[in-house]
Amino acid sequence: MTTKIDHIVQIGTVPAPDDIYIQVTKGGPYLVHGKPPVQQVIIEKNETGNSGRYAAGKSFESSESMALCRCGHSKHAPFCDGSHLKAPVDLTETASFQPLLAGSKEFDGPTQLLTDNESYCAFSRFCDNGHQVWGEVQMKGEQHERLTEFMVHNCAGGRLLVWDRETQQPIESKETIGIHPIEDPSIGCSGPLMVRGGVRVESADGQSYEIRNRQALCRCGQSSNKPFCDGTHASFKYHDGIA
Repeated sequence: MTTKIDHIVQIGTVPAPDDIYIQVTKGGPYLVHGKPPVQQVIIEKNETGNSGRYAAGKSFESSESMALCRCGHSKHAPFCDGSHLKAPVDLTETASFQPLLAGSKEFDGPTQLLTDNESYCAFSRFCDNGHQVWGEVQMKGEQHERLTEFMVHNCAGGRLLVWDRETQQPIESKETIGIHPIEDPSIGCSGPLMVRGGVRVESADGQSYEIRNRQALCRCGQSSNKPFCDGTHASFKYHDGIA
């Protein structure tokens, strides 16, 4: 039975409608409710060789209740094909239910603040542009502010938040609801499910994680922060088999 009370909503996030949510199943796939769009995205490099944008990849037909793979062994990715029943992988959830900010470090700049919870790194590497996000936020000038916001807002796992120093409010915009299997050709592997637009994720025991604008769900089965991605797919060289 779905529990829909006492949700924690990350500041600056506009929650998706209640009927759109993701349910983690015990030892099994993600059950996706509400028919959100599912489209692969491909991380493309910019002229400096860093992550520059998410290019649209293959689109998938959504249904009212979809089962998406989280064990990393499905031959029908991003959908579950039952491989978790035989796969040698532990899908036990280990992530905290505390807000992201509870484990974040703060970096102060002249006009902006940056908060960073490294446990939620999905290794999309947009943060490496310029002088890296931790350096850019400490620099003065509109070009550094814009670059900081670009890097934060493209962070697949949502580990980063940028704040207006004067108002103490996050610099956020409403995200379009969607689930995006990531392909990362620069490092030769597939990435997590990037989830945008304040979609609620419910644990197998019915408790909801913090509702966030940007989050990334593990689908290689190897994260130490399940159900969220911790970047392990990069060293594991996970391949989803999607053309």
